[in-house]
Amino acid sequence: MELVAEGLRFPEGPVVMPDGTIVLVEIAAGRITRVHADGRKETVAEPGGGPNGLALGPDGMLYCCNNGGFEYVENNGMLAPHGIAKDYSGGRIERIDPATGRVEVLYRSGDQGVTLRGPNDIVFDGHGGFWFTDHGKVDYAKRCHDIVGIFYAKADGSFIEEVVFPSNNPNGVGLSPDGATLYAAETYTCRLMAFRVTAPGRVAADAGPGGPGIPLYRPAGYKFFDSLAVEDGGNVCVATIGESGISVVSPAGELVEFVATPDIFTTNIAFGGADRRDAYITLSGTGKLVRTRWARPGLALRY
Repeated sequence: MELVAEGLRFPEGPVVMPDGTIVLVEIAAGRITRVHADGRKETVAEPGGGPNGLALGPDGMLYCCNNGGFEYVENNGMLAPHGIAKDYSGGRIERIDPATGRVEVLYRSGDQGVTLRGPNDIVFDGHGGFWFTDHGKVDYAKRCHDIVGIFYAKADGSFIEEVVFPSNNPNGVGLSPDGATLYAAETYTCRLMAFRVTAPGRVAADAGPGGPGIPLYRPAGYKFFDSLAVEDGGNVCVATIGESGISVVSPAGELVEFVATPDIFTTNIAFGGADRRDAYITLSGTGKLVRTRWARPGLALRY
């Protein structure tokens, strides 16, 4: 793996921009950062809180899941989130102008009757709307853990709805190449869930007694799932914490391969390059963005 940039404060949410630069979040710094090919870093915006998932929308703006902030612990050069921030600023969805850095709160907790605790990851569909997960918060002082869900919203700020509730602290989210399947990675259960999309912002409710989602894959051992990305052929690439790497899972729920990485907090993967085989991976604990050549092309995102 080739080092692209280092010195980042818990980077996640890499977006490969049209000009080839990488825009990502630094959750611990409350910052959106652009990384150039030579490793140079440039601040795009400073929304504060805990900017987490990031995606380009149909209007060329960046849409950000802001979790409101974590506390952090740092040991032996490894940074790790640890519970809700003392200055927690509330979960929200933000629209950010990558040219000017202007930050607009598109949705906040309480809007249209929804509760947002820790929005985490985001993916746009072909209808101009987006799915996002709410990972929730852990409050160690109060000994409580949020019950959260999966949401659908429109990019113009006119509509937001919690579609799946409850969900087991979902993290990564993605869509199959045909848009007919929604994937969500649950962190603490370490399950990859599949939901049958029936219409924009709707999933089938007939999967089984556990709710609308079908458990597709779950590895053995002490591991946790983070974000995900989908390959052009339909495989789902899930960042796997603990085992340190990327688990590649087929649409049938079989492990295709495991790509090891050198950071226990391997959190995100995004595809770029002319053939979409340049895989950009965030090594969040050590604050690095790395690049490697992938065996198969990634799926071209909607925008």
